[in-house]
Amino acid sequence: MSWYNEAIFYHIYPLGLTGAPKQNEYTEPVHRLNTLLPWIDHIKEIGCTALYIGPLFESVGHGYETTDYKKLDSRLGTNEDLTAFVKACHDKKIKVIFDGVFNHTGRDFFAFKDIQQNRENSRYLNWYCNVNFWGNNEYNDGFSYDNWGGYNLLVKLNQRNPEVQDYICDVIRYWVSEFDVDGIRLDAADVLDFDFMRALRRTAEEVKPDFWLMGEVIHGDYSRWVNGETLHSVTNYALHKALYSGHNDHNYFEIAHTVKYLQNMGNLDLYNFVDNHDVERIYTKLSNKAHFTPVHILLYTLPGVPSIYYGSEFGIEGRKERSSDDSLRPALNLEDYESALSDNPCTALIAALGKIRQNTPALSYGSYTELQLTNRQFAFARNLDSVRVIVTVNNDDNDAWMNLPAGNAVEYIGTLTGQKVSVEGGHINVRIGANSGEIWVPTEETSVPETFSENKDSIVEETPVTQEEVKNEGSTETKATPAASVPEAANTKEDTDETPASAEKEPVNFDPNKAPEDMSIEELQAGILAKMATNGSVTDQMKKTVYDNIWHDSLVNWIKSFR
Repeated sequence: MSWYNEAIFYHIYPLGLTGAPKQNEYTEPVHRLNTLLPWIDHIKEIGCTALYIGPLFESVGHGYETTDYKKLDSRLGTNEDLTAFVKACHDKKIKVIFDGVFNHTGRDFFAFKDIQQNRENSRYLNWYCNVNFWGNNEYNDGFSYDNWGGYNLLVKLNQRNPEVQDYICDVIRYWVSEFDVDGIRLDAADVLDFDFMRALRRTAEEVKPDFWLMGEVIHGDYSRWVNGETLHSVTNYALHKALYSGHNDHNYFEIAHTVKYLQNMGNLDLYNFVDNHDVERIYTKLSNKAHFTPVHILLYTLPGVPSIYYGSEFGIEGRKERSSDDSLRPALNLEDYESALSDNPCTALIAALGKIRQNTPALSYGSYTELQLTNRQFAFARNLDSVRVIVTVNNDDNDAWMNLPAGNAVEYIGTLTGQKVSVEGGHINVRIGANSGEIWVPTEETSVPETFSENKDSIVEETPVTQEEVKNEGSTETKATPAASVPEAANTKEDTDETPASAEKEPVNFDPNKAPEDMSIEELQAGILAKMATNGSVTDQMKKTVYDNIWHDSLVNWIKSFR
């Protein structure tokens, strides 16, 4: 067990949050990072215990075209500012991980500048992939090279070059010695060379106990990346998609199936989120804004490490634009939200969930057992050392009853509402409020402060009931319905393992020059499989995962994620 197994992350995109200029003029440092110091208390107040912040280092524009890995971006300040910022986090017992952009550099990086100057005679010629002096590019360099995503602004590093591996490993050592960082989120991990990642893992084990490596991976068998030789965790895009579409479609079968699919990969501690700097805000994506509550209850209670993207705890909107991600990365003034904890139901919910998770070890370490499942109600247990914690959610506009097998307890308490219910016949009968949910903990086991239920009306709409009411009303309304009786609709079909989904698919041509937004679902699926093939063999299960995804927006985001 390590700190990251129990972590609750807060995610900051610093260039956006601080309102930094879009382009770096490499002028005197402006100490914008220091304006984020008050956010540390806010992060702790809403129950987060770790911070993922980045990109941080000198770059040309959005931060992912690195100019200098060892210098804080001058738009944010100085290295001394960053050292002080991490120390301030540590003083509040908040761990910090940086964004590690190691798949590519910017054109202003010293090795690339040397190639521009010395051409074929540059000693850094093999630091990049496929530098070709018979070609050219839009910058008229007189040579071409491999890039990320078709953008020559992002020059692809040759990760199999031992000098490149040594240099990046030295960067990690520098970040630990200079800034005392606790881990790294690896950008574009789904296209990083596996031997390169093994070198990073060896360095991680060298520099600091429990140094955490988390990778950005979109789809596929996450166990390829999460294991004892490469990374500790990866981004859980599969659950991200299921959480919002499962609510928009009133389809908890999609969420439950995704959890089972992930569990089949092994006991992986994945990085769970509902939005980030690359995807639309959860409040924007939800058709019914009231689903903010059950979505976040699931985020904090399903297996994995939960993360909140800055501003989403306030319920802010953010729609992805075709040519810009600026709306996803806004500048915010914390003073505008100084009363959010008491006045904003979204913030109150996130803070409550943070404290509940910190005080409920089963939510970090417990096994997962599905208890009941319908399109609109879902219940599961997290079991740890004979303690059963029960989670119930309801995406319907009406209250619902659930009858659930309990643990060896006499009484349970709803940690969000303060509602208490006795165990009778080994079960609890509970009413779940419309578009709401609850986390039920044995009364004798909970150390959750009583104050969590003080503002319950602003957190979830739950109706306290007596046991007499429970006996009178029963729970037959929400008994689990067999999958076969669920009305036929997209997302509700059960997957079968006998025949790969790819077997019935006709080949579709993929045009890499066509905008993803203009592609059909079949073209997007073909393109994703083609890109997967460049990173290794594509299994039948991987094909099935692709073909099971029939949502155009999701496929567009997926294909854009490939580096």
